[in-house]
This record gives sequence, C-alpha cells and structure tokens, in this order.
Amino acid sequence: MIPSGHMQTLTSTLQIKTLQSPTTSSRKTAQTPLQIPLSMHPIHKNITETKSQKESYNINGPFCLGIESTADDFSVGILSFDGEVLANVISAYVPEEGGIHPREAARHHTRVAGKVLREAFQRSGIKPQDILVVAFSQGPGLGPCLRTGATAARALASYLQTPLVGVNHCVAHIEIGKLITGARDPLTLYVSGGNTIVSAFEAGRYRVFGETLDIAVGNCLDVFAREAGLRQKKEALGAMVEQLASRGRVFAPLPYTVKGMDLSFSGLLTAAVQLLHEQKLHLEDLCFSLQEVVFSMLTEVTERALAHTEKPEILLTGGVAANKRLQSMLSVIAEEHDARFCVAPKEYVLDNGAMIAWTGILAYQHNITVPVEKSLVKLKWRLDEVYAPWAEG
Repeated sequence: MIPSGHMQTLTSTLQIKTLQSPTTSSRKTAQTPLQIPLSMHPIHKNITETKSQKESYNINGPFCLGIESTADDFSVGILSFDGEVLANVISAYVPEEGGIHPREAARHHTRVAGKVLREAFQRSGIKPQDILVVAFSQGPGLGPCLRTGATAARALASYLQTPLVGVNHCVAHIEIGKLITGARDPLTLYVSGGNTIVSAFEAGRYRVFGETLDIAVGNCLDVFAREAGLRQKKEALGAMVEQLASRGRVFAPLPYTVKGMDLSFSGLLTAAVQLLHEQKLHLEDLCFSLQEVVFSMLTEVTERALAHTEKPEILLTGGVAANKRLQSMLSVIAEEHDARFCVAPKEYVLDNGAMIAWTGILAYQHNITVPVEKSLVKLKWRLDEVYAPWAEG
C-alpha cells in the first residue's frame, strides 16, 4: 500500500490541460480536465530524497510506469527492469450502443485516470518516486484517446522528473508476448479490433509480411455481433461470437479473400450480414461459418509467412488472440513446421499498460526517449516504421 502522503484522495487534484497536436489545436472543443493526484506534484515530495532513493533500488528495481489509452481501454502497468509485472490495472470503456465513440472513450479515460493510477501504485507496493521511466502509447490509435493518455504521461514525467518514452502500440503487443511466453524470435500474428498484421523481426525492425487491406478482423467480428443484436456487457463481442460458434453445426459458404499475403474482410462481413438478415440459418451456424472462414484466412497467410521466414516460434497476440479456435488452428501449423506456438494469458493479449511499460523499458535501455514538447501522438504510426534495436540477436 502507498503511504497517504504520496497518494491522497482523488478529490485533491491538479487540473492539467491537454497538449494538443497541430491537427487538433485549432478545434474549439470542451474537454474535461485530466485529474492527476495532487500528491504527485513536485511540491509534495522531497526532490533530494527522491534522487537518493533512485540510487538505491531494491532487488527488483528500477521501475517503469506505462500508460495505455489507444482505444477503449485505459490501463496502467508497472514493471521492474527485469520484467516482473508489479501491477497491470485496466479500466474498459463500454459504449451504451454501437462501436467505440472516440470522444466518449476519451472522457471515460479522463474520469478513471486518477483511480487507475492510484490502484496501480497500491498493487505494486512502490512509491511514485520509485519510478525511473514513464512510458505511454504514442500511436497508432484514436486521437482523443491517445491524447488523454499522453497528457497523463507528460504530467507524471514532469512531476516525477523522469524520462518519457513514446511507445508504438503494435510493437508493445509483440514485446509483452515475448516476455510472458519466453519467445525469442517469433513470427507474430497480431489480431485485434484495429489491427490485423503478420510480422517478423528483420534488420532492426518488425517487418510486415501481410496485413488487412480494409477492416481489422476484430472489427469484422464485432460489427457482425452488433448486427446480430448482441450487446457487450461483461464479455467482449468477440467472445460472444466464439461461444455461439462452438454450438454451430452447419457451414455456410462465405467469401474467402486472400490477395497475395494480404487479407480483406469487408466483403466477407457484408455477405455474413446478408445471410443474417435472410434468417435462413441459425445464429450459431452463422457465427461458426464466419469464424471458420476468417480464421482459415489468417492461418493460411501465417503459415506462408512461417514457411518463408523459418522462424522457430509463432506468437499470437492482440484481443482476438484469446479465441480458442484460432489458437488451435495456429498450433496445428506450428507443429507441422516444427515451431513452438506461443500465446500469453488473456490479460496480456488485450490492450494493457504492462506492455507499454515493458516496451518503454526496452527503448529506454537503448537510449530512446522523447522530450515532452515533441511527444505528440501519432494516429497512423505503422509497426514497420519503428526502429527496435533491442530485438537484435
């Protein structure tokens, strides 16, 4: 538990204005001030004591705090530099209807930021001044959501006088998967609501061998689920589709669109929705058919990339990685190619702060940081644009 002198109640806060990017600074929109615990401000801590403490970490220190806010989740993770996860707190925004509303999600992140930060410190058992590095998801993602997390990270880095690291969300999914599963040089299938990418590390970067040409696989499943009248409550829409699919027995032919090493899901989704509206098949059979076609496409492209790269492992990550059917299909091709199949527990395949903290540590250890004044978010920051020297060897 954190001493009350370091983390007071949420009612004692500083009002922090968002540092906006040039694309949004001209917009005159009302924003809810981000609330950061007042006790984290420099005037509430002894700077000399903080510096001396940073010179005498315990066996698990130093520590990095990571903030994830690319889409519907606001999460804070705290990790030691040896990869021990001390805290990984996630607060999810659940829309009343439809998909993610970026500004509503950002308002959710603003409301819960202080609470999530406080809970992360309580779970970790360390003090704010024990943090050596602050990392945040700099992109890709939804602008309002990214800016909320970036604001919190800038504030914390400034208050605690620590370096700031901007992390690529896609790279972070790969790195936390490697950390948790012990994979060293995997071919990665990253599947989520916003991304569908087959990648592997080569010559300083994670190279993209295949990706979606339109919508992401997670988005495809979510849109179909909403069209079918499913509503997200405690379970994600994708998990609901998986449960229904497990009871399906009749396969309905659907468009199978693989173009070279890339995939297209929009036509498949349209066809599935049309069959849904025709009401000639049970919902369980439609979910079964949709899932089989989608995952077969992903498996085909992944297997070809594996044959080409001859990587020793397949790593499955992203929110859709929690699907047991997809896991079973990939484990089969991994066995056929003498590769090890790796997938982290659900807590780490979903968007989470731990993955941002760990990737922040890797970047910091290679002297990659970003000044606060240059830490604007990157909404379309591609995976293969990131220099990742830590993955060499």
